[in-house]
Amino acid sequence: MNRSNLGLLLGCCAGGLLALGCREPQPEPAPPPTHKIAFQTNRDGNSEIYVMNPDGSGLTNLTRHDSLDYHPSGSLDGTKIAFISGRDGNQEIYAMDADGANPTRITHHETADIDPSFSPDGSRIVFDADREGNVEIYVMDAGGAEVRRLTDHPGVDSHPFWSPDGSKIAFYSNRDDLASDSMEIYVMDADGANPTRLTEHAADDRYPSWSPDAAKITFSSDRDGNAEIYMMNADGTGLTRLTRHAGDDLAPAWSPDGSMIAFVSRLPAGNMDVFVVHADGSGLTNLTNHQASDSNPRWVPRME
Repeated sequence: MNRSNLGLLLGCCAGGLLALGCREPQPEPAPPPTHKIAFQTNRDGNSEIYVMNPDGSGLTNLTRHDSLDYHPSGSLDGTKIAFISGRDGNQEIYAMDADGANPTRITHHETADIDPSFSPDGSRIVFDADREGNVEIYVMDAGGAEVRRLTDHPGVDSHPFWSPDGSKIAFYSNRDDLASDSMEIYVMDADGANPTRLTEHAADDRYPSWSPDAAKITFSSDRDGNAEIYMMNADGTGLTRLTRHAGDDLAPAWSPDGSMIAFVSRLPAGNMDVFVVHADGSGLTNLTNHQASDSNPRWVPRME
């Protein structure tokens, strides 16, 4: 090709003339999200476990059962989701594959076993139960063996959540004011030793969740009139309010990269929807917009 012809071809491409077969470069397709959000919803008539993409798309029902299935919690390797179900008569902890296959009953007790949370390595599950007269925190192997009680206190110890390095468990309790229904946030060693109170307020502080680097803990509190999402350092200092809403904001959960926090908010109509917000409180986005109640969001790795 001589120089004049080459110049003509380059000029045509620069001008975008399709007659010469030139095309504008197309952007590369966005990679699929590495994580999904699992949550519970009653949009099918009873509570089921769903997953969705972080933008709210790709809704999938994982459980499809006539019983109540709720409170999902995924293993960090993305292979399992633990949840609570009453399908065998009372509330027990189950685990299923990340796609909903092979649901398996993990606990077998006449009382309710609830609020499961996988250890970071996936080998153990911490949960709470009223097996011995009041709500205490227990730990077991991921298959349900070797159940061991971690707390032993007349107060309510509930909603345990493992730290990312596996060394600590956060939970809420009224152990320092047994006459109160208001809870405080505590942490303890993974073996139940050294329980330490992080919040000290007359309000109700619940649902602790660790940041991926273990530096922060989010929780919900009604200390400013209604339940909002707050964030503090892992030692209880540096309290920051993240949400400001007339309805209750509850059950926060960090994204694996630490950039987003999913939570549930009660809307004026009385139903609940799943929202996400940036860790600095900006970028509030409603992910589910349904007349049913959607709640208890948890991030789970995508296994595809």
